[in-house]
Amino acid sequence: MAVLLNGPLTERSVHLCIDMQRLFSTEGPWPTPWMERVLPTVTRIAERFPERTVFTRFITPQRPEDMPGTWRIYYERWRETTREHLDPRMLELMPSLSRLVPPATIIDKPVYSAFAGHKLADYLRERQADALIVTGSETDVCVLATVLGAVDHGYRVVIVADGLCSSSDEGHDSLLSLYSKRFSQQIETVDSETILSSWR
Repeated sequence: MAVLLNGPLTERSVHLCIDMQRLFSTEGPWPTPWMERVLPTVTRIAERFPERTVFTRFITPQRPEDMPGTWRIYYERWRETTREHLDPRMLELMPSLSRLVPPATIIDKPVYSAFAGHKLADYLRERQADALIVTGSETDVCVLATVLGAVDHGYRVVIVADGLCSSSDEGHDSLLSLYSKRFSQQIETVDSETILSSWR
């Protein structure tokens, strides 16, 4: 079991779980084939302190024309994921996580980074958060964008390696290596047992 380099987690640490939605499950249009494999790990962490957990949801636009620039082109390619075509249940959290809300919090976002806009930044400031424990989907897309946003905001970031999933094994492995090597002063990468044993 790894040891946290920057000391133990505190009651001000927040579990930030990115986009663990049916949209990205095997039943959704953007499947991450091993979301179901990491879901028990993510659930265990969220259950430890649900009141200290934030779930983000990636909310697609009603139609491509509602988005600017290349996002419009993106959703013209993925028109079936826009809300005018998508089963709204696909936007829901996975059931084992949705039952934790409340006391867990949901923050919706229209783009990759959970730090786009001000909702998450305001929430963390109000909580006086001192660290973010990061799980979710996908390692190399929304998790990447959010983690870099967290670093830019000066947060201590602790990534739970066995609590992340992606549709690309290569992308997942590359990003775990990037997180631990290029950002080692600001990002720690550990396993879930380390989190569960050190977060009080």
